[in-house]
Amino acid sequence: MTTFDKREEGFEKQFAHDEELKFKATARRDRLLGLWAAEKLGLAGPDAAAYAKEVVVAEIEQHDVFAKIRKDLDLKGVEVSEDEIRRAMLELMGRAVAEIKAGK
Repeated sequence: MTTFDKREEGFEKQFAHDEELKFKATARRDRLLGLWAAEKLGLAGPDAAAYAKEVVVAEIEQHDVFAKIRKDLDLKGVEVSEDEIRRAMLELMGRAVAEIKAGK
């Protein structure tokens, strides 16, 4: 195996690791975002957990968690700005990455 092959293999492993971290962080962010939105919707306990799971599934199936949250808040008449939702998404992504890196 040449040095080039070893470098290529190293890059491939790093890419796979980065993609796995991205997937885990996005799923965790979506769960946290679901809990955040559930609170806004007046859900608690098992209902909030079930809603958070719906948000995670929406990301996997539709890749548009923002649209789901926006629609659900609008249907319940909960006034939350798009900026507030996007800000929560960014903050919770940071928290999700930090938790994963900390091994939580």
